[in-house]
Amino acid sequence: MDGGDPDRAAGRRRRGVGDTVFYSADGKPWFRLDEQRHDVSLDQISADLQHAVVAIEDRRFYYHPGIDPIGLGRAVIRDVRAGGRFEGGSTLTQQLARTLFLSNVRTYGRKVKEAAIAMMIEAQLTKKQILEMYLNRVYLSAGVYGVQTMSEHLFRKPAATLTLPEAALIAGLIRAPSALSPWSNYDGALDRSHLVLEKMREGGFITAEQEAAAVRVRPRVQPYRQPGDARAAWAKDFLRQQFRNEFGGDHPPDWQVHTTFRPAIQDAAERAVAAGLDRLRRPGLEAALVAIDPASGDILAMVGGADYQRSTFNRAARSRRQPGSAFKPFVYAAALERGYSPVSVLTNLRHVSAPDNPEWNPRSSEGEQPDQLTLRAALLESNNAAAAELQQEVGSRNVLRLAANAGLENLPDVPSLALGTGLVSPLDLTSAFTVFPGGGELARPRGLTAVYDAAGSEVWERPVDRERVLREEVAFQMTSMLRDVIERGTGTAARALGVRGPVAGKTGTTDDYRDAWFVGFSRSVVAGVWVGFDQPAPIGRDAYGARVALPIWADFVRRTARELPAADFPPPSGISGEELCSISYLRPVEGCPTYTEYFKNGDKVPSALCPIHRGTLKQRAERALDGFFRGLGRRIAGVFRR
Repeated sequence: MDGGDPDRAAGRRRRGVGDTVFYSADGKPWFRLDEQRHDVSLDQISADLQHAVVAIEDRRFYYHPGIDPIGLGRAVIRDVRAGGRFEGGSTLTQQLARTLFLSNVRTYGRKVKEAAIAMMIEAQLTKKQILEMYLNRVYLSAGVYGVQTMSEHLFRKPAATLTLPEAALIAGLIRAPSALSPWSNYDGALDRSHLVLEKMREGGFITAEQEAAAVRVRPRVQPYRQPGDARAAWAKDFLRQQFRNEFGGDHPPDWQVHTTFRPAIQDAAERAVAAGLDRLRRPGLEAALVAIDPASGDILAMVGGADYQRSTFNRAARSRRQPGSAFKPFVYAAALERGYSPVSVLTNLRHVSAPDNPEWNPRSSEGEQPDQLTLRAALLESNNAAAAELQQEVGSRNVLRLAANAGLENLPDVPSLALGTGLVSPLDLTSAFTVFPGGGELARPRGLTAVYDAAGSEVWERPVDRERVLREEVAFQMTSMLRDVIERGTGTAARALGVRGPVAGKTGTTDDYRDAWFVGFSRSVVAGVWVGFDQPAPIGRDAYGARVALPIWADFVRRTARELPAADFPPPSGISGEELCSISYLRPVEGCPTYTEYFKNGDKVPSALCPIHRGTLKQRAERALDGFFRGLGRRIAGVFRR
């Protein structure tokens, strides 16, 4: 809303200023933007803090009618010289007008409305009342609004008892609360407080001796105090930051922010992470989980670590780690886009090396390296040599282009790219996997859907954003291959852990077991789990993604099975199914275990019979005859190559 009724300012002062409220996906109020704010009267705020704010933010506050023509003129000149940036020049009353009634979009139009509302507020309230409202609502960093709450956080004391150096430190945060947060940039905040003291002396609020004495003091800042209720804390912090990214530090009261999160799903995610880490019993071990609706990109749940009270760092959104083999599906998808099929054969796998480094020889963690594998077999057993070979055959640029289109950017162009040596966040990797159940379309993640002002008018919206990254047929082939990972590959533990229905996914483990991943999906949800230490170190012996991350994913899927049911993946029209032997990946004979392989138009369907299983007499004869003609063809071709 770019407007409002200033008469409400007086009423809000009498009844208490409202707050921006976040709503869950079911339309119910969930939490407030500022759950910690504690409003106090002006006589409960130290005179030093009142003077410090006026000195640094609006030194003519007690004399202007809501706008400061001198300050505004100087700001306009600075804006013109800065190339049209709209900033500065706002009085305390204008800042309060913006906080109470306007969005934070920086335009000259907003400045005009801000000035008009400020003058009307001045007509309704006294200077003391305006200053009181301002000091109770101003944003001061780390999600803290109001000087009383900030005083309690920083110094464990009420605002009434602040010393001069402490008051200057808080007042200095207003201009750049994020950049000057005392918990992350103490020296920057201290330098700014010295400027505040200088302005206080120039304004006649303190003497030169008081300034000099205060400058010599380094106020002792207490550790950030977490809210008592840590439920969904990372999710709430993430959503608050999303809101601030759009509207800045201001938050007009009585706004409604509608989110994509579902509290029941969020609760299941937190319980799954807690149970998984408790089972592992590794002190200091962290985990993250993200759940996304592949149809819309709606973030349904987010867990950013093991214990919010211990660390507020959101590993789900901000940590960047190597994904290991969880990246391989994008290498295989790039190959399928370029004419490979799930049963195309990779050969000479015992001799894979980097073009410029013959000594580099990727090996898988267990077992003897087979010399040839189909793409399906290589992916379900997560074979490293096959992935590296496939990257070389397809071309690193094609893999990097596909990954970037799926939201995985700035990855290294190196031979080990296929083994997941780039850096990704759990949120980005989980989002990238939406291309598979999404029919080849990436659903860009969103946490907020719409924002409404106090009058119920929509002031901002984020529609569903889908973009085609893969052909639908390729996405279905990849889904089929990733389903096989769970049915008979590295993800089989999911079934033993009670996961039912059509699901697919991929494990990931990095060198020395420093990171464990599992990203899995149904048609209803894509969920990614990462486990590791903040300072990369081995998680433990044989800490594979299947043993460490997958159980957390499986627990989450079980807990949400009713809300997020797993329905079958229907094949698109350009796909045909063929029965093949699940061992040889060739036409089956009698005695072969079989499965349905899916081919897109242009794929080569195997014509040879399975040589592994005995078959009927007729099949054995056909196989022998086929072998004879194939051998003859090779000998004839050899003659012409001489």
